[in-house]
Amino acid sequence: MTDFAATKAMFHLPEGVIYLDGNSLGPLPKAAVARIGQAMQDEWGEMLITGWNRAGWMEQPTRVGDRIARLIGAEAGHVVMGDTLSIKVYQALAAALEMRPDRRVILSDSGNFPTDLYMAEGLIGALGRQHQLITPAPEEVAAHISEDVAVLMLTEVDYRTGRKHDMRALTEQAHAAGALVIWDLAHSAGALPVDLSGAGADFAVGCTYKYLNGGPGAPAFIYVAPRHAERVRPALSGWLGHAAPFAFDLNYTAGAGIERMRVGTPPVLQLAALEAALDVWDMADMKDVRQQSIALCDRFITGIEAVCPALTLASPRDGAKRGSQVSFRFEHGYPAMQALIARGVIGDFRAPDIMRFGFTPLYIDATDVDAAVAVVADVMQNNLWDRDEYRQKSHVT
Repeated sequence: MTDFAATKAMFHLPEGVIYLDGNSLGPLPKAAVARIGQAMQDEWGEMLITGWNRAGWMEQPTRVGDRIARLIGAEAGHVVMGDTLSIKVYQALAAALEMRPDRRVILSDSGNFPTDLYMAEGLIGALGRQHQLITPAPEEVAAHISEDVAVLMLTEVDYRTGRKHDMRALTEQAHAAGALVIWDLAHSAGALPVDLSGAGADFAVGCTYKYLNGGPGAPAFIYVAPRHAERVRPALSGWLGHAAPFAFDLNYTAGAGIERMRVGTPPVLQLAALEAALDVWDMADMKDVRQQSIALCDRFITGIEAVCPALTLASPRDGAKRGSQVSFRFEHGYPAMQALIARGVIGDFRAPDIMRFGFTPLYIDATDVDAAVAVVADVMQNNLWDRDEYRQKSHVT
């Protein structure tokens, strides 16, 4: 069994804070400070540019990608790190559309994270081939899968409510209709077991600053199934995706397999921080993480509903149907969340009325949950949120 007391000790958690926002930004792994220091002093400082060879910086994106692969059920050698999640969405969608040139429909859902939809809209405009983005309600996606669909592009876990799509069933249905499938794992990687290979996914993308604790701005990843790896054409044909970057050929030739999905210079220091976080993940079994996550979320739901009737559960009640977060609706959700944060319980707010709480067993336990419930009860029962300073919207909510 995973020793969650041991993993909790490996994170810096500020005194007096119950951190229920690791679904948005994971806390600092203590070892990351020394790991980044080493990368700066021993590698960048002493090796200078020779670090690309001597410290293995050039291979870092695929080396770290293989460590991510273990957590998302991907085959070794088919995940690479780099750039942002938006860029990886664009790469995956452009490649998939090119593989279905006779189809014009991109199917997503109205619960998808906006950046995925924005990237699709931008790509549609750039291609100028009359593609259409369709976004039915999440529960209606299956009914819209048809032979007109080129690509099904979904986020497995809804960022607002935590509702979870059935990856295997929807992928099978899309493939039966001749469509390709892209899964966004932003709220899945590190939150629940994922089996990209077993589900037959074509592409997957995700970020590493949430449950994987890579730090603010940590790089994204992209997965390409082995059956596609040698034939996808990268729309963003960057220097480091070239078959021979240091040949300085004026014409682009795609690299082998997943290497072709690299674009720009890897963020070495951010990847160093992520490597430190993955050392903690090496101590964890995803089945244990999932079991404990469901237990913590259930405990929180039971506790809140017993003392806060003004809050309405927005997440699925069945733990198997949600990710590792719990969301409640409240008309005054923003000031209520600010009042909680002022009292050391950190969650976040998503418009229009969602109070969102993330549960990461690597550093959250039952004692934390019970303490958080007590604070929420105090804030709600005594209307402590009803103050002008809590209504002032910050840039980041």
